[in-house]
Amino acid sequence: MAGRFDPRSTRTTVRGGEVVVPRGVPRQGSGGGLVREWVPGGVLDLGLVLGPLRRGPGDPTFRATADGAVWRASLTPVGPGTLRVSAHGGAVRGEAWGPGAKWLLERLPEMLGAADDPDAFVPRHRLLAVTRHRRPGLRLTRTGLVLESLIPSVLEQKVTTDEAYRAWRLLVRKFGVPAPGPVDGRMWVMPAPRAWALIPSWEWHRAGVDDKRASTILRAVRVAARLEQAGAMSAEDARARLEVVPGVGVWTSAETVQRSHGAADAVTVGDLHLPGIVGWALAGDRDADDSVMLSLLEPYAGQRHRAARLILLSGRTPARRAPKMPRGDIGAL
Repeated sequence: MAGRFDPRSTRTTVRGGEVVVPRGVPRQGSGGGLVREWVPGGVLDLGLVLGPLRRGPGDPTFRATADGAVWRASLTPVGPGTLRVSAHGGAVRGEAWGPGAKWLLERLPEMLGAADDPDAFVPRHRLLAVTRHRRPGLRLTRTGLVLESLIPSVLEQKVTTDEAYRAWRLLVRKFGVPAPGPVDGRMWVMPAPRAWALIPSWEWHRAGVDDKRASTILRAVRVAARLEQAGAMSAEDARARLEVVPGVGVWTSAETVQRSHGAADAVTVGDLHLPGIVGWALAGDRDADDSVMLSLLEPYAGQRHRAARLILLSGRTPARRAPKMPRGDIGAL
């Protein structure tokens, strides 16, 4: 009967950043890595905090294992690193491998939402109050890694999530490097900026990435150092720097700083589905556009991204009344 009445995952809640982390028997990592113990100041749900960092169920940089741990492979400023995070008894244990191990462990608390202030959010709708009560472990992650969030966000521009996840999976596995540590060849670190720049045009095509998105990524990696410096800026200044890159607009910059900066107010504007979901949840208006969505979220100024995440996690969404967006594959042409 355990977990029978737990909220069930839906496509909407998954988009809200929910990853199911199995409630397995906690165990230590495989050894050989650096270790850090950290005690968060409150309830922490690893699946909710780290869920937005996963780009689809086959993401080669992210794994949730049966022992209740979350694994991430990242390209840090000092090199590749693999991080294993598990929570037990109110404490969090991080174990890391590779040149980036120390860097990842130093930033473990921020990645798990230590810089976030969930108490700043005051629900003004019953739906949001109930959802927050049911999801007490929600914190906004802050990775400090800009390109790691920017590139997959560019891949998600104006295509279905399945197409974007496939492209990310294929490109990381083919042009990234194997993740360090005891991952048995099942995890990969995303390519370095120079590796992205050297991907041949036909490989973008095979991955289903059109010229517009590929060109945006190529422009971004040419100024990778400047973009990574934005990790130390405020979310607003970081977005301004990102949007200087042609092809990076308000949608992409918001999706990036939500993860790299833990930006609580970076609501995603220009999305195909989000305005209708927010409008339906808060006002019964399934035809809401961006202006209506922003008006409905105005009472949550400063916390609009958190409000939108709670709406997505509530699972309250209008019934589909039109065919799904058709999935294309330019690689098959």
